[in-house]
Parts: sequence; structure tokens; C-alpha cells
Amino acid sequence: MSAALAPSPAAIERAAEGIDAAFLATPLLRHDDVDAWLGASVACKVETLGPIRSFKGRGADWYVRTRGEAGVDARTPLCCASAGNFGQGLAWAARTAGVPCTVFAATTATPLKVARMRALGATVVQAGADFDAAKDAARAHCAAEGIPFVEDGREPAIATGAGTIALELCAQAGPLDTLIVPLGNGALLAGVATWMRAVAPATRIVAVVAAGAPAMRESLRSGTLVRTPSADTIADGIAVREPVAEALAMLAGLWDDVVAVDDATLVQAMRGLARRAGLVVEPAGAAGVAALLAAPRGAYGARVATILCGGNVDPARFGEWIAGG
Repeated sequence: MSAALAPSPAAIERAAEGIDAAFLATPLLRHDDVDAWLGASVACKVETLGPIRSFKGRGADWYVRTRGEAGVDARTPLCCASAGNFGQGLAWAARTAGVPCTVFAATTATPLKVARMRALGATVVQAGADFDAAKDAARAHCAAEGIPFVEDGREPAIATGAGTIALELCAQAGPLDTLIVPLGNGALLAGVATWMRAVAPATRIVAVVAAGAPAMRESLRSGTLVRTPSADTIADGIAVREPVAEALAMLAGLWDDVVAVDDATLVQAMRGLARRAGLVVEPAGAAGVAALLAAPRGAYGARVATILCGGNVDPARFGEWIAGG
């Protein structure tokens, strides 16, 4: 791990000065109807309105801008695996840098996300029945081509870029009792919690996984890497069955609790955000709100924040989800 790229408050401040401005200064939603619904004063950091409708652009852009500092030739082609959002971020950054980008996605990946990655110039190869199987295919491709595999969750620069969300959040929201963070491969939690521990140590950090994809929760709680045979959830952005070992190491000491939410509660959260705030949020992006819905009112304190981290969702599925209830 390069000391220059390792997540730290100083590294996050540097990233905030260097990341493409298209991904920065995202709005903070405060809404009376949302507060009444969730039983607290809730600040939602909205990462769904930028050019890729996801926070992933921050970390992907910062990784590409700084990979030379980690000893990677800046002309080297980029390759990753993605459920769709990180792939869009890397495709955007690759286009800016003028290098080729290949993204491996599962055969079951959301068609909208696959289409968006291709529209941004990535070569998308669909292989494997789920995200972790696509990662295996990507690793094999990178080994054959002699290029690095860019793994979300393993690269410190990606977590550093994500940490700029917390830098902005602290300036926008003021003191918080709890920050609730969706937890997939771990870059988002590693980045934002690094900043919060340094700047707002009294704020409780709660991570959220999908109940059908508990590998990260079990790994963090046990202190060992726990794999699960499947990741069965509508929240593709946090559907992890094989955690990244380096991510677990980065997350040591950066969380206070890890909770799980079921798919029905994720749908309830998406529906409420659409009806009360007019926001289109994908299942993984609504995980923090789902955690509030699943807990007793007031369980996370009076002043709470969460990150609406993605809004790339198939319109037909979204319409079905929000039509009920």
C-alpha cells in the first residue's frame, strides 16, 4: 500500500482538490416529510444526480489520476469487475485519461448499468452468474494480458476518493449522532469512516449489508474472511459473497456496528424516498434509509446522516417496486 495513497484525512483532503469536479459538491437533502417518516432529523447525502448517478466516480477518478504514484504506468489499460456503478466510474476516468477500459460483469447484471458502461466507452464482457464470478473472469483476463486488475475495495486510492463524501458531509450537516453507510466491498465505508474518526469521533458509524448477502457483516464481526455460497438480494451494489481481504484490513476500527436489512425493507425505503423526496434510488443506495426503517424509532439518535450512494435502476423494476404499499 502506497503511503501517498493510503486512506488518511490528509489524503482525502488532497483528493477533494483533485477529483473531477463533476463528482464533487453533491447536495445534502433535508426534508420534513422524510424526518417524520424516519423518526429523526435525517440528512441524506445525494450521490445519484451526477454524470454516472453514483458515488463510484469519486474513487475511480482518483485511482486513475494517482495510479502512477503506486507504480502503474498511466498508459496501462484499465480492467475491473463491476455490478455496474464502479464500472461506469472507471469507464468515465479511462475516457478522460485516454486509455482503454474493460469491465467484466455478471450475465445477470442490470441491463441499464451494462448499457451505461458501454455508452461511456468501456468494453463490457459478461461472464459468470454473479459479481464474484465476474471478478474471477476479470482476474484471468488481466493475468493473460499482463495488466493490473483494478479491484474496488482493495485499492486505497478508491477508498480515499470515496472519503471526500464525508469531508463534504461534515461541512454541510454539522454534528451527527450516527452516520449510516451502505457496505459492499468496503471502499465507501473505509473512506468516509476514516474522515469521521478523525474529524467527528463522537459520531457512531453503522454499516448496512443486505440480509441475503451477509459475508461482509460476518467477516467484520468475526475478524476473519467469511465467504458465503450465494448473495441473494435485489441490492446488486452490495451483493458480496467473497469479501476483499485488503478491505477488511482497511476497515479495522472504523465501524461501531454492522446491521442487515431485508429486500422488503429496501423496497420500502426506495418507495418512501420516491414519494416523499422525489428521488430515484437503487436498492443498495437506499440501504441506510432501510436501516432506519428496520430499527426502533430513535435508535440511532436525533441527528442522523446516510449516503444515497446510487440511482442506477431499471425503470420497469423501479416502477414495480414503488407501485406497491
